[in-house]
Amino acid sequence: MKTLQNLIGGIWEDSLGDTLLDVVNPATENAVARAPGGCRDDVDRAVAAAVQAQPAWAALPLAERVARISAWADVVAEHADELAELECREMGKPVGIGRTFIDGAVAGLKASAGQALSYAFEETVAHDDDGGSTRILRHPLGATAVITPWNFPVTMVLGALGPLLAAGNTVVVKPSERSPLSAVRLFELLNLPPGVVNLVLGDARAGGPLAEHEQIQLVHFTGSVEAGRKVGAGTGERLHRAVLELGGKDPVVVDAGVDPRATAAAVAFGAFINTGQICTSMERIYVHEDVADAFVEALVEAAGTYTMGDGHDEGVMMGPLVDERQRDIVRRHVSDAVERGATIRAGGVEPAGRGFFYPATVLTDVDESMLVMNEETFGPLAPVVVVPSFAAGLERASRSRFGLAATVYTDDPDHMAAAARIPAGVVWINQWQGGGPERLYEPAGDSGMGATGAVAAYDAATRPASVHIAARLAS
Repeated sequence: MKTLQNLIGGIWEDSLGDTLLDVVNPATENAVARAPGGCRDDVDRAVAAAVQAQPAWAALPLAERVARISAWADVVAEHADELAELECREMGKPVGIGRTFIDGAVAGLKASAGQALSYAFEETVAHDDDGGSTRILRHPLGATAVITPWNFPVTMVLGALGPLLAAGNTVVVKPSERSPLSAVRLFELLNLPPGVVNLVLGDARAGGPLAEHEQIQLVHFTGSVEAGRKVGAGTGERLHRAVLELGGKDPVVVDAGVDPRATAAAVAFGAFINTGQICTSMERIYVHEDVADAFVEALVEAAGTYTMGDGHDEGVMMGPLVDERQRDIVRRHVSDAVERGATIRAGGVEPAGRGFFYPATVLTDVDESMLVMNEETFGPLAPVVVVPSFAAGLERASRSRFGLAATVYTDDPDHMAAAARIPAGVVWINQWQGGGPERLYEPAGDSGMGATGAVAAYDAATRPASVHIAARLAS
């Protein structure tokens, strides 16, 4: 069985740690590879390589950095099928769905890196009456870190790297220990100078030392709230930056007047795609009573079309959950809801046999006392609450400690305007996951901190300095 290696300074090498972890195919429960558990020595070596490579990388002309990043993106695009197959093998995502997300991530990498060409790395902001001037220069931070979750191993890495690299920083990447296969292959395809991007594998034994490293100037972390708090505390202790995208419990508000069948199909996709393992999955659904019966009927029907199975098989819409630990969370949320009075309208019964499967499940008669309405599930559950008015749905959608994203379906312009007040980083109206590379946002509440996207991503990746030039020496 293959043992995965770290990429440090352009060289693949074994971990200096003494622990190996099995990488398990969640559809078969068989180990498919072994990965290092990680250690501080691995991190120190990777950071040293990033620090050493950074000045030369930053010294390249901006257009050349962007061109090199774009050239790597083109190579990744040529191997998208292979990367999608590896994601399926390590975390269960159906290959066709994985390919779609990877294609989008490649396009996003090229677009976000290209934004550097129009970003104001240098601008004159003032001219004094005596002929002096003030310029603002934005310098790269230096060595940075990207720590990614298991649900989108390739997509999340590519999504973070563009602005960091284009701005002149170097990066140490630590993917989740649950899904390192595709990350390793992604960096086998790397054609950037040695040390510009480094890969360290492992669990918290690598992630902790990386997030707290004295020479890492910014940590871009996506993961759980609990882990994000630790990352934020570690970077704060050193007065370094962190961009944290953490958990979500994203609401959906369905207004009267919408097409209930079309809306139910859209909500099913938002709740069940990737087996619900997306931080912006639709996890709380508030439906106006005027369309509730038709909507729920259509949602139950749609849930039945999300066929489960090994994601390598044609026609499979939902792969397994990533592991038994994740399935247990889903199981616990359903059991708690039923014990408190919820009704299972579709799904809710685990299939026999191997694999961490759970069906697309629709729950009704739910309320805020239930775990499924308060804690992040990260599974294929669609809990539905019937509300008497759009205003009531909006109010309940806004009542959460999380604030990552929200989706609203309405044909009423006034209601569209009201939806913008939901306290979330992103509000989608009539299209889940809408928007382009110009989008920028900052999560609210426990969903994270630090603005990202478009200009904000470059602001985070650079340090501004003002340079004032006097016209003459003061007498």
